[in-house]
Amino acid sequence: MTHITRRGALATGLTAAAVTASCSTTAMSSASSGRTPFQIASTTIPIVGSDDVCPVRRIYCIGRNYREHSVEMGSNPDREPPFFFQKPTDAIQHVPAGTVADHPYPTLTKNYHYEAELVAVIGKGGKNIPTAQALEHVWGYSLGLDMTRRDLQRAMGDEKKPWEIGKSFDHSAVIGAVHRAAQTGHFTKGAIWLKVNGQTKQSADLSQMIWSVAEQVSKLSEANELFPGDLIYSGTPANVGPVVRGDVIEMHIDGLPNLSVRVV
Repeated sequence: MTHITRRGALATGLTAAAVTASCSTTAMSSASSGRTPFQIASTTIPIVGSDDVCPVRRIYCIGRNYREHSVEMGSNPDREPPFFFQKPTDAIQHVPAGTVADHPYPTLTKNYHYEAELVAVIGKGGKNIPTAQALEHVWGYSLGLDMTRRDLQRAMGDEKKPWEIGKSFDHSAVIGAVHRAAQTGHFTKGAIWLKVNGQTKQSADLSQMIWSVAEQVSKLSEANELFPGDLIYSGTPANVGPVVRGDVIEMHIDGLPNLSVRVV
């Protein structure tokens, strides 16, 4: 019997259930030839209208992708080349629609910021993907918060060091369930906003992205081969700001259910 490897399954664009099944088969095969000393949990996100789940392979985030946010972060907004960073897969905190999930205030920071973002889910892998075909590789969408330890990020930036510690930590990738693009269509415009304790903090339109989702997929695929299960957090509008314990964050994107967390 020929076993499907995880990389092979991802490259062929199998469904989430098929990827999960193939990974289980591979794990069983690997275990028979060499046991691991401990188990590592996989990361998945529910798919709306299905019992299937979406496996998460990598989490990519684009930086400074709305003009006004680029300005407030001290950068050149005039379509500078896009740059990306990553969060660990286990940074995912899924928040079911209609709930207000507890979101833990992280250690080491005194300036904890929200960033509301549209999240694109890759369903078909590829490398050097043309922009004109890029949306064919997007399987679904969600909405998410790229939570940031801003003081640590800025300190690392000032020292010309990687600012991973400011972005890549537990629970820093808050996200809702995945909605199939076949049902929602592709998100190229529509309101995106975020409120803290009912007060609007961020408000923009998805059409104001400097680099569209299609362009992000294309540019990212030049640097890394993309696979199903890759997530792309597509940037945040201006007016990012701090939250403290007790604050309730609510974010919205037209066409998706709102996402809400309480900082604890």
